[in-house]
Amino acid sequence: MNQIPAAIQHQTPVIELKHIDKHYGSLHVLKDISLSVKKGEVVVIIGPSGSGKSTLCRTINRLETIDSGEILIDGVAIPQEGKKLAALRAQIGMVFQSFNLFAHMSVLDNVTLAPVDVLGMSKKEAREQAMALLKRVGVDDQAAKMPAQLSGGQQQRAAIARALAMHPKAMLFDEPTSALDPEMIGEVLNVMTELAQDGMTMLIVTHEMNFARRVAHRVIFMDGGSIVEEGTPDAFFTQPQTQRARDFLNSIRDH
Repeated sequence: MNQIPAAIQHQTPVIELKHIDKHYGSLHVLKDISLSVKKGEVVVIIGPSGSGKSTLCRTINRLETIDSGEILIDGVAIPQEGKKLAALRAQIGMVFQSFNLFAHMSVLDNVTLAPVDVLGMSKKEAREQAMALLKRVGVDDQAAKMPAQLSGGQQQRAAIARALAMHPKAMLFDEPTSALDPEMIGEVLNVMTELAQDGMTMLIVTHEMNFARRVAHRVIFMDGGSIVEEGTPDAFFTQPQTQRARDFLNSIRDH
């Protein structure tokens, strides 16, 4: 699972960040961040709270602005605003910590809305696709319900189906299980594992270390707004190269 197919090694990255800097006032939250994610690659970002992981994830589709640097999707630079931004943003699926489903719409309507409005899909086709995706994530029997009637795990799986409905080139996951009760975490991680096995390009911010070790092709460790270390899961978790990474892993093992 952790080997990247050789055929994709030399392709243009689906996601590429070049020398990204961002401040919140005097706080320097992202410091000269450069990374790329190839087609079919699963990259997991880990690190302590406040290290810049979620901010980094949110800059990729411009939910957070950047001060300097460049972000490219399939080799095309993402503009600051306008129709080109909307078009590129539609190519990147995003799953948030807090589900972000539209509370006033049924689960089915949540999943059909964007394909109809943005992709121009017919309502019939969008509905058929939505039901197939909801079945894929295991909540097709909840399609007629409102989000508030679902468990947190079911809502998050519906949110994944909603993102997949746009046929994204890549998926961003910003701590998708951190708001869930322990028994619901597994059902969401199982869906994400299946996506990875199906070849979905994914950038995942998570605290789930066993998942990272099992599913990632590459682990990136952030601290203080910088990428401190990156490597294969086996290398990172068994032989971290920096003292900061060793301290972080030891603090997790102590809990």
